[in-house]
Amino acid sequence: MGFIQKDALLATIITYIGIVLGYLNRGVLFLILFTSQQIGLISLITTIGLLFAQLTNLGSIYITWRFFPFFRNAERKHYGFLLMNCLIILVGISIFSSIYVIFKPEIAQFYSKKSVEFLDYYFWIIPVGIANVFFMIFDYYLRGLHKNIVSVFLQEIVLRCVTLTLLCLFAFKLISFDQFLVYNLLGYFVPTLILLIYLIRIGEFNLSFRSITIPKRFRKILLNFSLFSYINTLTTLMVISLDTIMIASYLGLTATGVYTNIIYLTSAIQVPYRSVVRVSSPLIAKYWKERNISEIQKLYQKVSSLGILIGTFSFSIIWINRTELFSFLPPEYQAGILVFLFLMIGRMVDMVGGLNGTIFSTSRKYRYDLLFSILLSFTVFGLNYLLIPTYGIVGAAVSTGFAYVIYNIGRIWYIYYSFQIHPFTKQLWYLLILFTGLILINELVFMQLDWPNKLISISVKTIFFMLGFILPVFIFRLEPESIAYAQKWKRRLLKKRSSVK
Repeated sequence: MGFIQKDALLATIITYIGIVLGYLNRGVLFLILFTSQQIGLISLITTIGLLFAQLTNLGSIYITWRFFPFFRNAERKHYGFLLMNCLIILVGISIFSSIYVIFKPEIAQFYSKKSVEFLDYYFWIIPVGIANVFFMIFDYYLRGLHKNIVSVFLQEIVLRCVTLTLLCLFAFKLISFDQFLVYNLLGYFVPTLILLIYLIRIGEFNLSFRSITIPKRFRKILLNFSLFSYINTLTTLMVISLDTIMIASYLGLTATGVYTNIIYLTSAIQVPYRSVVRVSSPLIAKYWKERNISEIQKLYQKVSSLGILIGTFSFSIIWINRTELFSFLPPEYQAGILVFLFLMIGRMVDMVGGLNGTIFSTSRKYRYDLLFSILLSFTVFGLNYLLIPTYGIVGAAVSTGFAYVIYNIGRIWYIYYSFQIHPFTKQLWYLLILFTGLILINELVFMQLDWPNKLISISVKTIFFMLGFILPVFIFRLEPESIAYAQKWKRRLLKKRSSVK
């Protein structure tokens, strides 16, 4: 995992810088400058825009993910793989833009009661979707070339800097909210255009139709795979989008704003995990090509172990200090405590699954993952329909968290049934026991104490948890990969220090 560690670390560092910028934007400036209703409007438009992007790709990004290793050949310009997928996307944009325009009356009726402000920006969904879908295809193509960092930098830092600049302009009353929203939506084109220029400069964007030379025997395979993966991913994406879309319809934009800010917090916790998955995924396709099941098993367990280590640690730091942290937010955010809990239960189980999705989508069993995705989407929709009207945003979080638990348990079981590989190690179970014990101590002891002020409470609880978590991990080697990597960096630092002397 040498280059994976290096790229994952760099991607994680960049992403954490992006999180700081994102927190400054969404966690501070958004709350200061905008109402929850305005935040909900921004979140709703970007969520539907991402859904539009996934619809218009027509499966192109998934065949890039799965099959690009087979067509990677610089001398033959990779058989015109990128240009072929760009043409597919243009067809998808034409189809779904037409559908979106034709069915505007029916879609508008869905939001006319609780989120009527969305209708003023209805057609901005299309450009947001176009910017996102081309960024995704460029990003996946570069992943296949093992060039991960540029995309991460553009998405995590450049895009957030654009938003930060616009927030400053709004704060000084140089632009109105309407102008901020429109410019912010147009800002999605900035990373996409820079990525396009980068591809051109490194000689990877070829506009010659003659370069598209995919052998006929592969075309049917590509078509079948893209169709199944397309439907499969749409169902899982619907799960991510359903909460926001249904909350906006049932409860309005204020509740949408609160819920999406909590989602942002849970997404921040997943950053290191996503970075590892991002750079590991191309290797899974390579190992399938080589029929190297043992390496898939090793990578599966390593990614799962890293994911649960980072997930439980990050969740705990926020959860043990939830009362203090949420007290700094507006009153409507108090319901967000339970939203955070239930969403994170689902997300942590998702981290245990680790490379579930990648293993499924790059294997010969990729069709069966569709069954799990359909089950997931119907579960979330049904539970949202039942729980949101009664329990509000907490009901949405319960439905999503529960659905992800069932979804990942099912996928883990089927992968083991099909390939006799699984993500579990003894160390992983010890990590979960350690995490559970520390959380119980916090609830039964520290939460019962009467602290003189919030700063002392946060400091004592955080220091106790960090020592109680990190020391056993290193002493008992509960996560060997992280320990080995930390020791490698320690040797490097000592070597540099001795060379300076």
